[in-house]
Amino acid sequence: MSQIAATFLRRCFAPDETIAILLRRMDEAAPKQRVVRLEQVLESRYMAWLSYENQHDRSNIYVAANPLRPGSRKRTKECIASARHLYLDIDEDGDARLAALRASQLVPPPTSILSTSSGKCQVLWRVEGFEFPQQEQTLKLLAIAFGGDPACTDCNRVLRVPGFLNRKYDPPYKVTVEYPDDSIWTPDDFQLDVGVVDAMLLAGASGSRKPPSKHSNSESDWAWVSDQLAHGKDAVKLTRELASRRSDKPNPLYYAQRTVDVASARLWFIEGIRFDDVITMLETRRRFELPAALCSARAREIATTAQRMIRHTKSA
Repeated sequence: MSQIAATFLRRCFAPDETIAILLRRMDEAAPKQRVVRLEQVLESRYMAWLSYENQHDRSNIYVAANPLRPGSRKRTKECIASARHLYLDIDEDGDARLAALRASQLVPPPTSILSTSSGKCQVLWRVEGFEFPQQEQTLKLLAIAFGGDPACTDCNRVLRVPGFLNRKYDPPYKVTVEYPDDSIWTPDDFQLDVGVVDAMLLAGASGSRKPPSKHSNSESDWAWVSDQLAHGKDAVKLTRELASRRSDKPNPLYYAQRTVDVASARLWFIEGIRFDDVITMLETRRRFELPAALCSARAREIATTAQRMIRHTKSA
């Protein structure tokens, strides 16, 4: 147990860095937090204490995703030293959403994937070169694009530590980890398109307080695709046309397929079509272009994204 946790922490932080360890019992309102250097946490006596707290005191064990400034006593945003990780908290449909993420060309392979309970996981990318506003913006885009928890986008977020038990369940669930890639990624490795995501969230909103003075190319694409679909344009032809228009994209066909399919799913939901039927329609459209398993996972992820967009619009 402690060896798995120690390996994970070594991969995430340097020995001289300051980190925050959080211990939270389900029956206690206030968690216990320890701000210490990594080298201290890795000592056998400290790891034995964490194991005891997890096993016998029924405490859940967490670590802050980013290192703290030396001398910090708290885990406020002001105390965060640097943006070390991007992370995604997947709380439902874990297998399908993880399959869609693995197959996506928008993001690089994760550095770590933690299985936190059945069907739930936390995905981490070790990064450098991110400023805090850019990190939090990317975290929000990741949550929207891949169906993660939109609340888990703060730079002082804590993550579960593998090797320990998740005490939220009876029986407890042992948190495991896999390491798909050892790379350290930069902002250029994440091809999440801000314009498309913003346009998706704003497309159906009414009564905007500030009419936009400028539209990005992606926002214009979204508006054009939505209009074409509403007027009965064939989706396959529309996909080819959009891909031809946007040859500036790293993968024009992928961009066009996703834009057309999310817009289609949104229109279908507005027309009252059921969720499962939307998935079937998306699968049927791309069944000759994608492997069956990927096609199914992708269809569910796109339908979920479109559904979330509509809910966001209604609550705006």
